[in-house]
Amino acid sequence: MIRLYNTKTLQIEEFKPIHEGHVDMYVCGPTVYNYAHIGNARPMIVFDVLKRLFEAEGYSVTYVSNFTDVDDKIIKKAAEENTTEAVIAQRYIDAYQEVRTLLNTELPDITPRVTETMDKIIDFIDQLVKTGHAYEANGDVYFSVESVPTYGEISHQHMDQLEAGARIETNDQKKNPYDFALWKKTDMGIKWNSPWGEGRPGWHTECVVMINDNIGDCIDIHGGGMDLKFPHHENEAAQQEAMHGNTLANYWVHNAMVNIDGQKMSKSLGNTMWAKDVVLSLGTNLTRWLVSSVHYRKELNFSDETIETARKELDKVLTPLKQAYIKAALADNAMGDDYDKDSYRAFLDCLDDDMNTPNAYAVIFETVKKLNQTLRQREIDFAQVALYSNAVEKMLNVLGIVVDKPVIGEAEKELFAKWNQAKADKDFDTADKYRNELAEKGLL
Repeated sequence: MIRLYNTKTLQIEEFKPIHEGHVDMYVCGPTVYNYAHIGNARPMIVFDVLKRLFEAEGYSVTYVSNFTDVDDKIIKKAAEENTTEAVIAQRYIDAYQEVRTLLNTELPDITPRVTETMDKIIDFIDQLVKTGHAYEANGDVYFSVESVPTYGEISHQHMDQLEAGARIETNDQKKNPYDFALWKKTDMGIKWNSPWGEGRPGWHTECVVMINDNIGDCIDIHGGGMDLKFPHHENEAAQQEAMHGNTLANYWVHNAMVNIDGQKMSKSLGNTMWAKDVVLSLGTNLTRWLVSSVHYRKELNFSDETIETARKELDKVLTPLKQAYIKAALADNAMGDDYDKDSYRAFLDCLDDDMNTPNAYAVIFETVKKLNQTLRQREIDFAQVALYSNAVEKMLNVLGIVVDKPVIGEAEKELFAKWNQAKADKDFDTADKYRNELAEKGLL
């Protein structure tokens, strides 16, 4: 039984899908005007693990994540480079997909773009205007937050408690300071014709329309970073309630932010870490292990210390696995597919509990401990080695960790035999030579 923390209810709830055995999940994607930073990589990994968990528990998953390919920042960058918004957007879409691939994520099944959904977005806004949930003002269109009694249910804020601040646009055309733009009149950059004149859509409308268009009027899970809870997800939910009279998603799942050396990552502090650079520096496995080492609802800190801790932990897992594969191959023992089902079940149970990855890591370490004990036996029980090794490998697969199995052919077997013989003969110079050769092959 999978249980997830629902931001809307502030409770961990048993997951009950709309369609039995299937999960529809939408995760807000990037506005593509720059490269992905490590903060963008966290939801990539968090929701990839969630998808893999559902699949491990027998669900099928439709995973949708959008690209916002029209925005003031995209328009500005296109003007600065004397090119089109499409060129800018495609550059960063390609870069974003490259990071997803470098992180060994299962790519989303559907990646809708705003520019490809424009007719439906305009129609959606038009319907909100006609039903009185939105109003036009000098070519701009605003959503009336007071028209939806449930406004505030995602972020748990009431309008009389809200404080004007970042990402809240205020101007004299609005009937309420918290009314938000559905359509923006513009005379620069890319624009589309609409019943209110030329312009482009507002950010909050784009996602709700792409959800409706690709997976339906009510989905199982809507995910994203905690910074999207308000106003973005709140405003999405309000529009859905106004248009269809129902909740947009049954479960709202948000991951916490990423800090760098204990400080919030920001351009002003100059501590932005680009995701591709991090993965190329640390490697896919270490990056994923570090990100998942902290519960997804807690802040994650990138520092030399946390990186080194993650490196030691991962080595503690992967090194015994390598030894198991090598010893089995040298003994001409082909390990089958059977695995320790109790350990694997305990691992999944931890993840089923609101993706408790720290507890799941503890199960991995305990299973590795059993593997080490088996490998140290005078007469190794390779059937038992296979059970523990395969269980750990299955656990790592759910976490997106790649296990590279060493290739042991006749040449490698002969090299091991020569090394062992040289050690037995106390010919340490020759033994060191063979040992170095084995190390170069990654077998030690």
